[in-house]
Amino acid sequence: MSELIVTLLRVGYLALLWLLVLSAIGVLRRDVFGTRVLARGSVLSKPESRTPGPPAPPAGQAQQRGKGTPSRLRVTAGPLNGTTLQLSSTAVLIGRAPGCTLILDDDYCSGRHARIFPGEGQWWVEDLGSRNGTYLGSTRVGEAVPVGVGTPIRIGQTVIELQR
Repeated sequence: MSELIVTLLRVGYLALLWLLVLSAIGVLRRDVFGTRVLARGSVLSKPESRTPGPPAPPAGQAQQRGKGTPSRLRVTAGPLNGTTLQLSSTAVLIGRAPGCTLILDDDYCSGRHARIFPGEGQWWVEDLGSRNGTYLGSTRVGEAVPVGVGTPIRIGQTVIELQR
């Protein structure tokens, strides 16, 4: 073999070796820093289809908070233990998808797993057709059911509660 071919093989082998090293560093970086979470407005999501349940309040009517109504959603067990979301008059979408309000990194959670929403003066939870189900207390949720303050909602390994 000529010296030129041997030199080109060495350079090609060195380039291939560096490509392998850089890809290994990329994998380690993703493992250490976790999933990339996008800013709220950067992901366009499809509008939610309205599923059977209690009617939403009229658009011009603001929901008033009573003394016993919850003001926050708190994760009480699971990987996001201690996370708190302030509740407003909009629904809270829970799942693994980047467009969800509460993103759970859980193998037992679907992309769009469950929805917690206000209606008729109280908060409701409904399962959005997940494979592993949503549990209110120890009962599996099939359709929209009202949620009381302090009642545990289990989605995979995560437990959340509505709190005042």
